[in-house]
Amino acid sequence: MENLSSAIPILNAVAMGEKKADLILKNCSLVNVYSHEILPQTQIAIVNERIAYVGLDASHTLGSKTIVMDLQGKYVTPGFADPHIHIDQFVLPSELAKKSLLCGVTSLFSDPIDIVSVCGYRGFREFVKLTQNLPIRFFHVVPGGLPVDRKFSHGKTLSAIQEKTAIKLPNVLGLGEVFSWTKVTKRDSKTMKTLAMMLDNDCIINGHTAGASGKKLNAYVSSGILSCHEPVNFEQVLERLRLGMWIMIREGSIRRDLKEILPGVMNHETNTERLMFCSDGIDPLDLSHYGHIDHCVRESIKLGLDPIDAITMASKNCFDYYNLGKDLGGIAPGKLADILVFDNLTTMLPNKVFVGGKLVVSNGKVITKIQPKTIPKWIRNTVKLKKFSENIFHVKSKSSSVTANLITMQTEIITKKEETELKTKDGNVLASEDKDVWKVAAFDRTYGSKKHAIGFLKNFGSQIGAFASTWNFHENDLIVIGSNDKDMTIAANNLVKSQGGMTVVKNGNTLSSLPLQMAGIISTDSFEKVHQNFADLNSTIVESGCKFKKPHLIPLFLPFLALPAIRILYSGIVDVKNRSFIPPFN
Repeated sequence: MENLSSAIPILNAVAMGEKKADLILKNCSLVNVYSHEILPQTQIAIVNERIAYVGLDASHTLGSKTIVMDLQGKYVTPGFADPHIHIDQFVLPSELAKKSLLCGVTSLFSDPIDIVSVCGYRGFREFVKLTQNLPIRFFHVVPGGLPVDRKFSHGKTLSAIQEKTAIKLPNVLGLGEVFSWTKVTKRDSKTMKTLAMMLDNDCIINGHTAGASGKKLNAYVSSGILSCHEPVNFEQVLERLRLGMWIMIREGSIRRDLKEILPGVMNHETNTERLMFCSDGIDPLDLSHYGHIDHCVRESIKLGLDPIDAITMASKNCFDYYNLGKDLGGIAPGKLADILVFDNLTTMLPNKVFVGGKLVVSNGKVITKIQPKTIPKWIRNTVKLKKFSENIFHVKSKSSSVTANLITMQTEIITKKEETELKTKDGNVLASEDKDVWKVAAFDRTYGSKKHAIGFLKNFGSQIGAFASTWNFHENDLIVIGSNDKDMTIAANNLVKSQGGMTVVKNGNTLSSLPLQMAGIISTDSFEKVHQNFADLNSTIVESGCKFKKPHLIPLFLPFLALPAIRILYSGIVDVKNRSFIPPFN
């Protein structure tokens, strides 16, 4: 990104007509997010990466080599931003860039928490490098949610020295979502030192306040954490706005909160200056079907929000929050020329996208070359397990039956504890098809120890043999769900061989798989191939009788210690509320 300070002389000279522009956009209907109006017949002069002039007549900036593009009255807006997205999943940043640009998203604010949980600081540094020199802007925050719970978590994290080093890397802006908010309210020593260090270095600190209110929310905000993407209704939004927070209205693949929040905003006539849209993460199917931040703008306008307010929430507000307003967020002199061109403000499908004054999307196609990045070998070799034998999945008991503690799936994400009687055969406790009870196992694939835990899962429902995954929040164990030990063994060995991904097995045959070759959480394949593999994997499980629409979320959340009630990690089965381990059976 070109520094404004170094660009001042040329911008000033072009604005005065003493030097000439590289590009003039004329006959624009400018959506001005500063004055809240649409200005017809606007002309915009661009030199290098920045805007030098905005007004009715840019002819004084026209030179013999200046390109003039007549937009014929089309609407121009600032580029959209996603202020909170986990991009260390599914596809490489270069592949995500292609799809996001088609949606008018020119800036992505990444919280790469899972690449850190697998690969530590080395992985964070490598991931930042992968996002450089692409025709889209990537900004990053240091993960603020690790470890989720020091008593149980075993994912890698950054030391205090590494955090301080990380914020000096290019485009690293501060600290990611601090989602264990009790660490703040209880003044956990390491957490408070990290917050203080970030504030001392003028960094942004992102929040996660699900379940917090009253004095606890006040204590959290007073600690310098000024944003949240967790409100699920307008009342929660308003409580946080009243305390000076910025709100990212989430509309992504895990949750969609826009329709619950926005009507209240409009009815209350709430000031929208501190409101933004975010995805929190988006899967290939949703990105292809709904779009990205453009979907949020479209839906908001359908719900009755003023189009200029919706566009402002998708652009200016995001950069104001991140203290980047001098460079980005609007179309004005001095700003980086990230500009979208629309035929209308209803469908909100950009037919042209400029990033830094360069045309990167035209007529619904990416027209700039995006070179794939080289992925180092070490980050492809993170499933540090050897070939499994079937007896590793045996749960031993000398009794003819046992009372098993169950992880019962209420949704793909939320669990509760139940009990049931299970039979044993040859000293091995069996899963029960009749009761829809499955075995579930967690293995340490990051460090490669032999530690593992096996429990029992209820309510999966699919008539398959096994489903395994190396990607989960935020421990990234190898998770295997199965109705029989043989298929569980095959599924686990598939992922050891492929070094990561998701796989479905039945009767000894692999039905579907999604390779995730980078750190076991990201595919190195094209977006189109990942889209197809992901669709096949979910449909295979759902069409086999699974009770949930997005079964890939089940192993993703099974080790996630920030949600109720029962979780499984390689270290054991955890009762989250009581912060204690529980045995697989009593």
